[in-house]
Parts: sequence; structure tokens; C-alpha cells
Amino acid sequence: MKLWSSRSLKWRLVSRLLLFEAAIILSLLVAIVGGLWSSGYLIEDYEGGNLDVLKDALSRNGAGQLVLLDTPDMVQLRGDVTDLWFIIRDKSGNELSQGSIPPEFALTGAMLDHLADARLADEPGRPKRPDAVVKWQDTAAGNVQIFTGTQGHMSFKRMIAGVSGGMMTVIIPLFLAMALASLAITPLVVRFALKGVKRAADEAAQIAYDKRGLRLSTAEVPEELGPLVNAVNDALSRLDKGYALHERFLAQAAHELRTPIAILNTRVAALPASGEKTQLLQDISRLAILSGQLLDLQRLNHAPMPFVPVDLVGVAGRVVLDLAPLAFAAGYEMSFEPDAGEIIVDGDPMSIERALTNLVQNAIDHGGGSGTILVKVLQTKAIVVADEGAGISREKREEVFEPFNRLQPQSSGTGIGLNLVKEIMQLHNGAIEIGNGPLKGACFTMRFSGTAA
Repeated sequence: MKLWSSRSLKWRLVSRLLLFEAAIILSLLVAIVGGLWSSGYLIEDYEGGNLDVLKDALSRNGAGQLVLLDTPDMVQLRGDVTDLWFIIRDKSGNELSQGSIPPEFALTGAMLDHLADARLADEPGRPKRPDAVVKWQDTAAGNVQIFTGTQGHMSFKRMIAGVSGGMMTVIIPLFLAMALASLAITPLVVRFALKGVKRAADEAAQIAYDKRGLRLSTAEVPEELGPLVNAVNDALSRLDKGYALHERFLAQAAHELRTPIAILNTRVAALPASGEKTQLLQDISRLAILSGQLLDLQRLNHAPMPFVPVDLVGVAGRVVLDLAPLAFAAGYEMSFEPDAGEIIVDGDPMSIERALTNLVQNAIDHGGGSGTILVKVLQTKAIVVADEGAGISREKREEVFEPFNRLQPQSSGTGIGLNLVKEIMQLHNGAIEIGNGPLKGACFTMRFSGTAA
């Protein structure tokens, strides 16, 4: 399965959820920074304005002495704070200073050797921002102690740099954690939410042309997908109705054709013997078989048939007797070989007779017009129909049972005879097989289980 697909619902949800989380975090960050900036907290209460600028501008000259570079921030600080003062010292005794230390902090300047960090205020209490700070800082000139006032303000550039550092240490790890949670949880949530859709899809896979009345389950289907499933069920209902009308028409047409076919057969049979008469009788036989097949399809699909004991030998004998004249006229010899005088199975005698008739008719149509058509009834409750024609290749043996499939397009068959045989054998819990038989051509075997379906 692909790790990513632009058409996958779960990955669409994951991607949109990640975008939404990123937008929320960014909006929250902008709102917080904007609120702090507009409230004046970052401007009025920030105590490191002088300290940050001095630290960034500090360097050493060729003699190793501490110097301040004229950085843009340093130039701006000197312009904004006219009474700028500071003392910068390193551990080697080098010192750099400017301005006059306010009198109230003069004592602190004398005690710098004994101070690490300090926040100094001129007024009682503890203001938000002290008046002076003492801090050791790492700079380009090394670790130094800076004693200065707090008149400067945080610049927008420094604020952005601080926000970026915060994003790297807090926001981005938080977003990654949320992203991993989304990647892990969202597919599970989608799978659970679409469980009903998966069930409906499995049910849809079972729909076939010969299985009508099936509907997709709407249980546990999300409300948003309910209209789609209902639309499919409505379409299935319409198809069932249309199929029923189609079947009813075919059944009525086949039933109405039986009378004119019988009359036509009687009139042709009264004609003098000739080649044309033989051909006409063959054509009429095909019409009669087609009419019977259509009626059998209707009967199999709609009328549950009671199973009774059926003598396979008696059924096969009748079929051979009925079709022998047609086989003789087509150039064949007929051979009937039962293993016993009576072989009983449970089933529907009319359906079994129709299935065997279709197999013998198929042998007449495709047996090559010469040789023997053999019908054997085996003690193992099976009927074999074999001919001496070209046979059926192994790769085509499954295709011949598909409805309306004809291996030879120019064939006079309808393509439903062998499919009807398969349905009848399935109805009897049996099977129809194609394999090697006693003759060189096609060999069909109807195997019965002897048990009613």
C-alpha cells in the first residue's frame, strides 16, 4: 500500500490537520508577541536594552584592549540615550567605560570585584525594570562583566531573534509532537469511522448478475456517506425491477413460441424426405431447445423446486431417444452405455433432463459432423457425454460456462446452454466437468452428490 496518496481520505485529513495546527500555533505566537509589544512590556519593562547592544558591539583591538565597534545598534543607542554610561571589565583587569555612574550606584561600581549578577533600583520596592544591572556575559571579546543602566529598549530585530530561538526550543518540538500524534491517530480514527463503508464495499463485491435482491448495509456508515449508499441501493432496486421485467418478457416470449414451433415441426415432419427437410428439422429443434432453455432459466431463478428420487438411467435414455434422429441426420452415431439398470439421485427430473439435453445438443453442434456421440451413466452417480470433435482447450474450459459465451462466433448456439447446465448442477450440489474421455473430442461429466440442495 502506498504511504501517501493524494486521493486517500486519511492522508487528506492528516495534511489538513497539520496545516490547521501550524496555523493555530503561528497565530497564537503572533498574538502573544503582538500583545506584549503593544502593551509596552517588551519596550518599557525590558532591562537588557543597553546590555545586549554593548555585548554585541564589544571587541578587542590589536593590543588586546577592549573596544566598542560602531555597530548600527550601538550608534542608535548612543543617539537614543544621551546619558549613556557603562563599565566593562574582564578577568584580566582590562576595563572600558563611558559616562558617569549615577551617584546612587557609585558604591556598586567600587564593589564590582565582589559581584556576579545584580539588579539595582533607585527607589524602594521592586519595579518591573531595575535602573541598573551587573552581569557577566560571553562576548566576542571573551567573558566580561558589564555594569550599565537600563535605558535602552528591545529592538524588533532582537525580538524576532528571541522568538526564533523560542520556536526552535519550544514551538517546533511541540508542533512535531502534535504532528506525530496526528499521523498516528488520524488513520485509526478514519479506519474506525469508515468501518461501515468497508462492510458496504464487501457487500457490493458480492453483487452479481444472478444474485438479485442484495442491498448495501447502512449500519455504521457515516451520515455524510449515507446518501451515496442509499443512492446505490436505489440503483440496485431499479436494476432488479428492470431485470425482472426482462426475464418476464423472455419467459412469456419463450412460452408463446412453443405452440408455433410445435405446429411448424408437425408440418415439416409431414414433408417428403429431403436434405431441406433435414435442415429444417434441425433448425426447428434448435428453436425448441432455445425456448426450453429460456423457460428453464426463468424456472430456476424464481421457483424453488422440490427434489425427488430421479433415475439417471431413465432420464438419459429418454434424452438419447429424443435426440438420436437429430444426431443421425447430422451424420453421427449414438451410443448409450449405462452401468446399471437404475441409478438414483435426489433432484429435479425436468432440470436434469434439460441439462443433459443441452450437453447432447452441444455435442451435435460441435462434434464435427461425424463419429460417435457417447452417453454413459456411471454407477458413481455421474453422466458422461463425449464426442469425437476437435475438443475444448484447457485454457478455454472455464469460459464455455459463462453466459452468452460462444467459443466460435459463427456457431449456431445461443451461448446459454452450458451456463444453464452449470446452474442446474450447482442447484443439485453437484458439478459439471470438462476433461479427457473415452473418445478424442470434448467430454462433459455431470457429477451428482445425491443430496438435495
